Amino acid sequence: MSFIENIKMQAKSDKKTIVLPETSDMRTLQAADKILKEGFADIILLGDEKAINELAHTQGLNLQAAKFINPSTSELLGEFVELFVKLRSHKGMDHDKAKDLLTKDSLYFGAALVKSKKADGMVAGAIHATSDVLRSALQIVGTASDCKLVSTFFIMVVPNCDYGLNGTFVFSDAGLCQNPNAEELAHIALSSAKSFKAITHQEPIVAMLSHSTYGSASHPDVDKVVQATKIAKTLAPQLPLDGELQLDAAIVPSVGESKAKGSKVAGKANVLIFPDLDSGNIGYKLVQRLANAQAYGPITQGMSAPVNDLSRGCSADDIVGVVALTALQAQQN
Repeated sequence: MSFIENIKMQAKSDKKTIVLPETSDMRTLQAADKILKEGFADIILLGDEKAINELAHTQGLNLQAAKFINPSTSELLGEFVELFVKLRSHKGMDHDKAKDLLTKDSLYFGAALVKSKKADGMVAGAIHATSDVLRSALQIVGTASDCKLVSTFFIMVVPNCDYGLNGTFVFSDAGLCQNPNAEELAHIALSSAKSFKAITHQEPIVAMLSHSTYGSASHPDVDKVVQATKIAKTLAPQLPLDGELQLDAAIVPSVGESKAKGSKVAGKANVLIFPDLDSGNIGYKLVQRLANAQAYGPITQGMSAPVNDLSRGCSADDIVGVVALTALQAQQN
């Protein structure tokens, strides 16, 4: 059974409701059709039901089992306006602004469905920038009470690969935090370890990546990773975590033994923590394109309920995979 099929099976065991707000996008409708046929999540589609179905029918899609909500005419609108004002009045939000956002930007209405527990999660980003998706989520859904930092990760599934967990890795942060400081990087590492264990049910082995291994180079960027490693080890002393490690030392056993002798992580890592967004984003796209790997994400961690972003270059199958992961996150929430 493939990685994503296993996730779908877990999602089906306790079916959750996921909002898909980008219903003008055909990939979203294709994904909804497939999800409903496979039956691992219930789907809410935002917008005019007639218009959505007309678009779907041009591709032979069947969305009959979905729930449709038009934000402009929904009986929930008044409740959500009050909710939004309550959450953001300290930032100048009033009833008129709230109603305008909720009716004109489906991301905000979708986030309100999640906040009010009328849905368990939301997936968007096929036609919206990451900043737009996360802005609506942070303003309405908010961060988890036990989390200091919202970050993202990708699940990478590399075919014919013996490294990591049989080719499965978490790459973090590859979608949100531009240049985290040492403390932020440590918290990204701890969140990513929890995410890996929650999704795979296997032990996370965390490598703090750098262009240096154990002092082979000297630079403030290396110092940041060294400090982050110390903080993370203090916060989670039982977690298999080490750094600073070069990528090959982190995942290749022979290189790990050579460059970081005695490390319990080197050569075995399945959770890769990149020092900044540039390296993380470049890294996941290199692996995706050159190794023909499946990349699921960016998956958000640290929210009080799951709201996940998509790449605007995503396929319908990518959306299906992220919905399955979001449903699994909602189960664990």
